[in-house]
Amino acid sequence: MISKVRARVLPASQRRPLHELTQDLILSSGDTTSKRSAFWTMLTLASIIAAGGVLTDSTATVIGAMIIAPLSTPIMGIALGSVQRRRTGSAMVVLLACLLVIVIGMVMSVALPKNYDLLSNSQISSRTSPGLMDLIAALATGLAGAVALARRDVAAVLPGVAIAISLVPPLVVAGVCLGKLSGWPALGALALFVSNLFALVFAGMVVFASLGYGTEADRTAGRPARSAYAAMALLFVVVLVPLTANTVATLLLNAWTGRTKEAAEQWLADEPDASVTSVDANSRTMYVHVRTPGELPPVQSLLDRLEGRIPDGIPVVVDASRGWRIDAGKVGG
Repeated sequence: MISKVRARVLPASQRRPLHELTQDLILSSGDTTSKRSAFWTMLTLASIIAAGGVLTDSTATVIGAMIIAPLSTPIMGIALGSVQRRRTGSAMVVLLACLLVIVIGMVMSVALPKNYDLLSNSQISSRTSPGLMDLIAALATGLAGAVALARRDVAAVLPGVAIAISLVPPLVVAGVCLGKLSGWPALGALALFVSNLFALVFAGMVVFASLGYGTEADRTAGRPARSAYAAMALLFVVVLVPLTANTVATLLLNAWTGRTKEAAEQWLADEPDASVTSVDANSRTMYVHVRTPGELPPVQSLLDRLEGRIPDGIPVVVDASRGWRIDAGKVGG
């Protein structure tokens, strides 16, 4: 059954030989000087472009950086080297590349004002709270990328894979956050990158091994070959646990936000032309944004309505359309 699926997904007539993959993915093979020069030049430019897109909150610019960024090449080189059971130097290249991108993000973060709200930038906020679906999407994207590399006839999808997997932007975001001394958002962006990294390597190992690229090496290596897959599975679990926890926390936060909005609407029900425009959570605080032509009712009434609906101790801030900001206090306080 597995062999039939493999024959359909990766037909023998379209499979690329091992030496071609090695030339494309391993920077230490072939014309190493030219390959490394091209890699570091394009990575530096892609990092600057990505940083510019992040700082200006430009989705189009960030997508352009994703397309030209070559970081997936040594990552897939790690997968190929793992299957072949040989050292390729790809892991060190990836590590140095990550440091370079983060430093560029930190340097370019000086362009932001001191009081800049990082989470108000959609390019930053969307990459600082990864969840389980990010890992699942990254795994599917990694499989698509590995299949595209292994087949001659679907190489045209590789730019789409580069956009979907998002490697350089999370590292740039981590650098920008570190430059602004925001540790938790930086950690979230790094978690997103690490999950994408492991997904790419894991998917690449599965596809390359199924094609027999590591068959001869596996016979000579024996137990260590199985140990490589066991180590990858363990690392995958290490990434899976925090992402799953973050997903659960996000679902709970969404539920609490919905309950807060419902309570706020009840709070303003007797006020003519008053409405709740939105409710969001930021830095463990509930922000209730309202629009009202007159005075607001006592905020203690809102806190009373929230008791039992969201956990006690959560601070609530009311933002009115007329420029008022009222610190309502803590639920159950």
